[in-house]
Amino acid sequence: MAVETPAVNMDKLMAFLGQVIGELGATVNAGLIVIGDRLGLYKAMAGAGPITSTELAEKTRTSERYIREWLNAQAAGGFVTYDPATKRYELPPEQAMALADEDSPAFVGGAFELATATLKATPHIEEVFKSGAGFGWHEHDAGVPTGCERFFRPGYNANLVSAWLPALDGVEEKLRVGATVADVGCGLGASSRLMADAYPRSHVTGFDYHQESIELARQKARAAGLSDRLKFEVAPAQSFPGSGYDLVTMFDCLHDMGDPVGAARHVRQALAKDGTWLIVEPIAGDTVESNLNPVGRAYYSFSTYLCTPSSLSQEVGLALGAQAGPKRIHDVVTAAGFTRFRKVAETPFNLVYEARP
Repeated sequence: MAVETPAVNMDKLMAFLGQVIGELGATVNAGLIVIGDRLGLYKAMAGAGPITSTELAEKTRTSERYIREWLNAQAAGGFVTYDPATKRYELPPEQAMALADEDSPAFVGGAFELATATLKATPHIEEVFKSGAGFGWHEHDAGVPTGCERFFRPGYNANLVSAWLPALDGVEEKLRVGATVADVGCGLGASSRLMADAYPRSHVTGFDYHQESIELARQKARAAGLSDRLKFEVAPAQSFPGSGYDLVTMFDCLHDMGDPVGAARHVRQALAKDGTWLIVEPIAGDTVESNLNPVGRAYYSFSTYLCTPSSLSQEVGLALGAQAGPKRIHDVVTAAGFTRFRKVAETPFNLVYEARP
């Protein structure tokens, strides 16, 4: 019996192929962005005005021929501008803010470090697609934890002390006079350092199950001169030590956990009677269709490689995914016995929640 195939709309096909070409260029350019970041190419162009490939190569002690090809790729993608009359390239101030300034809230270098390191696990992720097994955070390339910190740090720098902590009921006052804080799933400790630096009378302990991340976090704390009030320990979310904490924080990690309800129960036990749990999660709606946008696309993609396999590698393996949405986070929190839960802040990339016993 003959099978009829749907007629193809050639205009739609050509439009889609155009989209694919854009995708192809963007995929390869991710690696070039990482090279530009690591070699200081964007930093050298920032504020330098129009520059030739020879001048940029001399400034960065790199090969002109490679720099010329790199610049042309950047110009084709709109990352830099090109003047054919002078054969000079320029990094506009807006692009410089995103690509050259690590202190900028718009800095994206870490996002591409994270993305390119994540892709190195493709053969393993392909296998777990077939087996249904997990793939732990610790099994990824070393660029995943370092890129992850650089990816999230600009948002934390811009919002944590100025907006998120003040939005919590009575927490900032406790931090100013001296509180005990557990930063669970702290990674390399960017959030921990921010809190310890902003509230010198408080004591912060960062916990993470990943030994290598904790070692790097300790180094960064020493370099920042915060070791008197900031420490880091290797411990999983379901059993980190201590009790009577005034504040427990989890930044972009609850959805990665195999047993988030178990972790939430442990948080409740570890909190002081009037303690607060701050939960920061990727921005998401409660339905698939509400997340079909550029931010949702990025988070679903990272979640397929990182968050979902991480959860499935652990006990329970609830696999919330990076686009869990407010309702599922609320369900986790209330299942653990918390009676108060509310959204206190929102950014283009994060939802911020407060939970109280």
